[in-house]
Amino acid sequence: MPLVRLDTSFNIEVDFPISPFHRRMFAWILDNLVLTAYGWLFGKLFSTVFGDEWYTSMGLATLFGLPVLLYHLACETLMNGQSVGKKAMQIKVISADGAQPSFSQYLIRWMFRLADFPGWILAAIAGMELPWWSAIFLFAGLASVIITEKSQRLGDVLAGTIVIDTKTSTSWEDTVFTELDSGYQPRFQKVMQLSDKDINTLKSIINTVRKKGDYDLSMRIADRIKSKLDIESDQDSLDFLETLLKDYNYYSTN
Repeated sequence: MPLVRLDTSFNIEVDFPISPFHRRMFAWILDNLVLTAYGWLFGKLFSTVFGDEWYTSMGLATLFGLPVLLYHLACETLMNGQSVGKKAMQIKVISADGAQPSFSQYLIRWMFRLADFPGWILAAIAGMELPWWSAIFLFAGLASVIITEKSQRLGDVLAGTIVIDTKTSTSWEDTVFTELDSGYQPRFQKVMQLSDKDINTLKSIINTVRKKGDYDLSMRIADRIKSKLDIESDQDSLDFLETLLKDYNYYSTN
């Protein structure tokens, strides 16, 4: 499986497995099945409530179409980079620096879906509004995934995101929540100098170390953070990183 090596917030390179093309394709199919099911179910509901000609009403047609239009943006924003299809296929969107994408990144990906999946071009060709050779643009997103080094569609390139495989990776966690004992005593208040992106990256690195036993990585990260925050600690490197994560949770919720 191809890997992409990303520079994290701590200037340490970490490998992430790129999502295989077939998993992205199946995720896309599943998402379209979800939208088709929505269209059939709510089409029936609207016909029952508003009559068979409900779609002639601009207001009702807009109300019906908004969930379809906003589906991918809403899912990726609320489900930490996943849609229903992506979750089923165990893939997800992350930022190209290894952190959780911002809303603006999700928004850019969503805005360029019309360029990556231009079904409207096929409809325009069928309606004689575009010449037949315009069909080549139907494959713009596919070509981008094949050509780019990180298998990015156009929206990914512009948003600075990639799609990774979570099934064989570090059981990627975007939430930094860690359950603490009731009497937990924090040690490093300076951890609050780290950004949310740093903490998200820290959690993913801890997961990587646990899964792969890459303690060289944990030592390098621990040394970087100690230098950055001017902290001294005689803890084992992984214990130190886990303590930082717990301390961040403690100070964030108290």
